[in-house]
Amino acid sequence: MSQPFIFRTIELGGQSLRTAVRPGDGSMTPLLIFNGIGANLELVMPFVRALDPNLEIIAFDVPGVGGSDTPSTPYRFPGLAKLAARMLDYLDYGQVNVIGVSWGGALAQQFAHDYPERCKKLILAATAAGAIMVPGKPKVLWRMASPRRYIQPSYGVHIAPDIYGGAFRRDPKLALAHASKVRSGGKLGYYWQLFAGLGWTSFHWLHRIKQPTLVLAGDDDPIIPLINMKMLAWRIPNSELHVIDDGHLFLVTRAESVAPIILRFLAEEKRRAIIHPHAAPSRTS
Repeated sequence: MSQPFIFRTIELGGQSLRTAVRPGDGSMTPLLIFNGIGANLELVMPFVRALDPNLEIIAFDVPGVGGSDTPSTPYRFPGLAKLAARMLDYLDYGQVNVIGVSWGGALAQQFAHDYPERCKKLILAATAAGAIMVPGKPKVLWRMASPRRYIQPSYGVHIAPDIYGGAFRRDPKLALAHASKVRSGGKLGYYWQLFAGLGWTSFHWLHRIKQPTLVLAGDDDPIIPLINMKMLAWRIPNSELHVIDDGHLFLVTRAESVAPIILRFLAEEKRRAIIHPHAAPSRTS
């Protein structure tokens, strides 16, 4: 039986972060989730429920999203990766496995690169290498540039088939269920997330990511065309690519099918994760 999430709001250097931890039984390395742009942590709950209930899960709202305060100045991915490492310190975690979804996949790449001793395995879902990516259709990108779908749920339901593709094209109830879980942090937080990725790319250092990496892609993804995921798998040395018959949000719509792929990947190495005793930064609250 899965444990309920424990929600906490913590303070890190003046930044308030809303966090959620689902306790596990300690037999597996905890899994840290980096969510998509504008997405509060509740939006990944269907995926979490499909995972092994003994797997400990760590999720949080990035600054300006959901229940986390919006900073007065913009931030970049290296700064967010540092904030995530400090959050792990505060919550008393050493090494974790990491999954990044869409915008959160870019943050996951940055975290794996900047804090390799903290990231045992890496999972990249529906994401890209940043500025050099092959873009989706202009109409889709224009809609993604605005936080309107999070602020006005009826608009989000209306455009969901076009921007998310896959099962959202066939089942209107999915868009309604997705919109019901949205907790908007406001326009400024969304724009800060857009700014974090402005001009950013991992392409020139992807070959330095040494963690075993699972790349997951949807074959009907209007936001991140499949070629981008193939590029990640080509550039990251120790990686494998799985293509899912669905759209951008396959982690939610195909959770029961995708979760076993992820769990098999995480179970491939049985050895307990050990963090280097001098690698982690000092604990900060």
